[in-house]
Amino acid sequence: MGTKSVSKPKLKRTAPQTKLFVLDTNVLLHDPSSVYRFEEHDVFLPMRTLEELDNNKKGLSDVARNARQVTRTLDEIVSSREDSIQEGIPLVELSRKLASGRLFLQTEAIDDELPVGLPTAKSDNLILAVVIHLQRLYPARRVILVSKDINMRIKARALGLDAQDYFNDKVLEDIDLLYSGMRELPDDFWEKHGQGMESWKHENRMLYRVKGPLCPQLLINEFVYQNQDGAPPFQAIVREISEASGKTARFETLIDYTHPKNNVWGITARNREQNFALNLLMDPEIDFVSLLGQAGTGKTLLTLAAGLSQVLDSKCYSEIIMTRVTVPVGEDIGFLPGSEEEKMGPWMGALEDNLEVLNNSDSHGGGEWGRAATQDLIRNRIKIKSLNFMRGRTFLNKYLIIDEAQNLTPKQMKTLITRAGPGAKVVCMGNIAQIDTPYLTEGSSGLTYVVDRFKGWPHSGHVTLQRGERSRLADYAAEML
Repeated sequence: MGTKSVSKPKLKRTAPQTKLFVLDTNVLLHDPSSVYRFEEHDVFLPMRTLEELDNNKKGLSDVARNARQVTRTLDEIVSSREDSIQEGIPLVELSRKLASGRLFLQTEAIDDELPVGLPTAKSDNLILAVVIHLQRLYPARRVILVSKDINMRIKARALGLDAQDYFNDKVLEDIDLLYSGMRELPDDFWEKHGQGMESWKHENRMLYRVKGPLCPQLLINEFVYQNQDGAPPFQAIVREISEASGKTARFETLIDYTHPKNNVWGITARNREQNFALNLLMDPEIDFVSLLGQAGTGKTLLTLAAGLSQVLDSKCYSEIIMTRVTVPVGEDIGFLPGSEEEKMGPWMGALEDNLEVLNNSDSHGGGEWGRAATQDLIRNRIKIKSLNFMRGRTFLNKYLIIDEAQNLTPKQMKTLITRAGPGAKVVCMGNIAQIDTPYLTEGSSGLTYVVDRFKGWPHSGHVTLQRGERSRLADYAAEML
C-alpha cells in the first residue's frame, strides 16, 4: 500500500453529478446485497474491505453467512466482465435494473496519506486513506464513505471527509411514523360517515358499514375508537375496505376483555390497548400478531395467557414454542451446561415471572382444564427453543412466541416467520427503544420491518401498547429515567 501511483481508475464515463460511495466492510456484512442499493451512483470497494470479508467468512454465524454471500455476489459481478475491470463493472443487468451505476474495485496501490497518529496497520485507517486518495483524484466529484461504525464516521469527518450511515435498510426515517395499529376517530366522524350507514348483528358482535372520506386511509385489522363525553366509548376493528371505491369500510365491535366474564386464563385487560391486543391474540383468523411497548405494558403476560387458553382450553394449537435472541445486556456469562432448554433458561426470566402470575391467578378461564392445570402441565405444553436451530424447521399447529424481537435483523425475522406451517400462529413482541444488537437501530430493526410490511394484511394485526401496568415504581422509572 506504500507504492506511489497517480494513474486514475477510469471513472470519466460516469456523469459528474453521480456520487462515488466507498463501502466499509460492516455495510456488506450487514446487507449482503448493498452493492446493488445505490441506484445510479457508483460503488467503490477498497482492497482492505475485501480482505476483511475474507477474514469473516468462516463459521456458522449470520456474519459469516453474509460474508460468504457477499463474496459469491462479488464473484458473479467480476466474472461477468471479460475485459479489464479498471473502468468499472456495470451493475444494471446483474441488479435487474435496481442499480444503474458501476462497481469499482481497488486495482492499484495508493499512498498512505494519513495524518500523523493514525496507524497504517489498522484496517479502518487504510479505508480512510483510500477515501482521501479518491477525493484528491476527483475533486469535482462527491466521494462518500458509507459505514455502520459510528466511530469510523466520526474519524472520517475529523479528516474532512464526507461520511454517512447506510440508510437503505431503514424501514422508516422517523420512527414516530411507525404504524400503531389503532386510530382515534374524529369527533365529527359519524356526521360525515353516517349517511346511509348499515348495521347488523352477527354472533353477539355489531357490524357497521360506513362510507366517507376517512375510509381510504384505514387498513384492514386496524382498531378504531372514539371517546365522547357522556357516551360509552366506541371500539371496533376494521374488517373490510371496499376494493371498488375504497370509500366504504366495515367495522366490527370487539369482545370486551376488560370484563371479568371474558377473562383469558384469569387475566383481564386493564386498558384499551390491552383489550385490542387480546382481541388479536384470541382471534383464530389472525395468523401473525406484533406487539410493541415499553417494559411493563403486559406484552408477555397477555401473549402467554392467550396461548395457554388456546392450547389447554380450546385446543386450537398443540403447544407453545417460545424463543428469543440471546443478546446479553451486560457481560456474557459464557458457555452453559445442559440441554437446549436448560441453556436458554437464563434468558427466559420473563417467562418464569409471567407463569408465576398466571398460576397464581384466582380463576383460570375455560372450566376444568384451567382449574386443574398445574405447573407441570403448563411446562409440558411450553417449549423453549434457541434461534440457532430454527433454520429448516416447520412448526405445525404451534403457537410461536418471539420475545425481544427488536434485536432481530429483518433477515432473521424472515427466517423465523417462514417456519410457520399450517395452523400456526406467530406473535412477535418487543420494545424498539431497547435494542442490544450492534448496528441495529429503531428504523432498521426486524420488528419495525415486519410491523410495516404486514400492516393491512387480512390475517395479521398490530398494537402499540402505551400504558405500563407493572407498578407505580416501574411506570415512574420508565417516564423519568
